[in-house]
Amino acid sequence: MKFDKSSRIFFSVLFAVTFSVSNVFAEANFLKKLFKKKVEVVLVKTEPVETKVDSEKVFVRNYLAISPEIPDEVTFCGQTIDLRETNMRERFDREMLSMMYMHSSTLLLLKRANRYFPVIEPILKAHNIPDDMKYLACIESNLDNKAISSSGAIGMWQFMPETARQYGLEVNDDVDERYHVEKETEAACSYLRSAYEKFGDWPSAAASYNIGTARIMKELAKQGENSSLDLWLVEQTSRYVFRILACKEFMSDPKKYGFYIKKEQLYMPNACKDSMVTGKVANWVDFAKGAGISYYDLKNYNTWIRSDSLSNPEAKAYKVAIPLKESLYFDKKKITVHQKEWVIDED
Repeated sequence: MKFDKSSRIFFSVLFAVTFSVSNVFAEANFLKKLFKKKVEVVLVKTEPVETKVDSEKVFVRNYLAISPEIPDEVTFCGQTIDLRETNMRERFDREMLSMMYMHSSTLLLLKRANRYFPVIEPILKAHNIPDDMKYLACIESNLDNKAISSSGAIGMWQFMPETARQYGLEVNDDVDERYHVEKETEAACSYLRSAYEKFGDWPSAAASYNIGTARIMKELAKQGENSSLDLWLVEQTSRYVFRILACKEFMSDPKKYGFYIKKEQLYMPNACKDSMVTGKVANWVDFAKGAGISYYDLKNYNTWIRSDSLSNPEAKAYKVAIPLKESLYFDKKKITVHQKEWVIDED
């Protein structure tokens, strides 16, 4: 029997995927079993396997679904959470599965974390907020500072307009500081500190970020519990803290859960110089050209700028980020890795 080139490629890739050089299918008589529709599959490892098709390298990955190992306990903000209790374990398991099998979102989160964790972490520390709260931003927006929810919450920390103003952020037609990573992180710190002072419990403070402090306090009193983790709440809030816990567990060692990223595939931290603006800006396009960058780059690095001009009637001082050349052009030699566990090629 003769096969054309496309057929040869098809069967070559089929063999590569099914056999994966003996890593995926343990039985040597695979084809025989395949055509009998009885196939025993053994998952040995999840790393990409290299093979060749007509002298071209092809990388295939074993995509068999696996369930994560669930630890007996996890820690959050210095507090140990016992996962031996059935409902705790299953809620954590659900969120781990979501992290593992929403591939594109999870990969984007890891890439963005390399850019934004170096910005968020020092602010949390300066405000005496536990470092683990950075994972709250992860589940709120997937670390997308342009994120907009269906309810109108905006930014990496997802503030509604009235709450943003309450915590000192400027929100108007010209400026929306919910898009300003540093300032919105400071506002989030203020909220979390206030919530912690009410509850004395960081998981409850985190849960209140989703549904409000008043609702959590009401339900704690009504149900006679001390922690939001033990409350019967609407599903979104019931899952909320467990999503944070799963995010922390996953990001501590993505390779453990089948995610393999090279150093050069992470997003570079932004490198910028600051330009102070204390008056009006008649046209941001002209401002950008005068700074030697495009209007796109000006807006991309300063998403808090919401119009083509700045009226600034109160003569406020605004710090405008001007991206440096090293930020505008990719150079894998200059990429730094914030957490070595995220990548496969960092010692």
